[in-house]
Amino acid sequence: MPVYYTNPQSRGQIAHWMLEETGEPYETKVVGYDELGDPAFRLVNPMGKIPALVDGGHVVTECAAIVAYLAHRYPEKDLGPRPEEAADYFRWLFFTAGPVEQAVVSKAMGWTIDDPGRQRMLGFGDFERPLTVLAQHLSERDWVCGQRFTAADVYVGSQVDWGLQFGTFPPLPPFERYAERLRARPAYQRTKAINAALMDQAKA
Repeated sequence: MPVYYTNPQSRGQIAHWMLEETGEPYETKVVGYDELGDPAFRLVNPMGKIPALVDGGHVVTECAAIVAYLAHRYPEKDLGPRPEEAADYFRWLFFTAGPVEQAVVSKAMGWTIDDPGRQRMLGFGDFERPLTVLAQHLSERDWVCGQRFTAADVYVGSQVDWGLQFGTFPPLPPFERYAERLRARPAYQRTKAINAALMDQAKA
């Protein structure tokens, strides 16, 4: 079964949610932040980052990649894109992993570029632009690909959900309505409960 390296206080919860959506067995290995530089873990991910998934001798890193990989690995779960959904699925998965993520991190770090000419060099322009574009897309549908939940919603939804909780996303109505739908999913709720228990174990 896949082995999942994570920490409950990290973005590892994103891919952890996807594992729960598949309903398939997996092994969880919790990695402390003080262990990320250990040679044993660097053999899994030379970047010293979590999460990481080891499956059949192959390693998958980066949350968006793990989410997409698991949808591909378990096609019978119907979490990947159907032909008519593929364009939206890939566009918004990578849009969120790219411009949205860059915009949020840049603002959190206090990095701003006001010159329009230099903004064109960035993948996101400025903070408001990608967030506004994503909110507009979500205002027109229930899920990333339309009326059906897919793996893209695990990644995009995690960014929106976490962003609203920690104040890195503006509380726009399309984001808030989308987050409500996500939080009602049983796999989302199981993931939160599992990670809360892992955090309690770490404190103990």
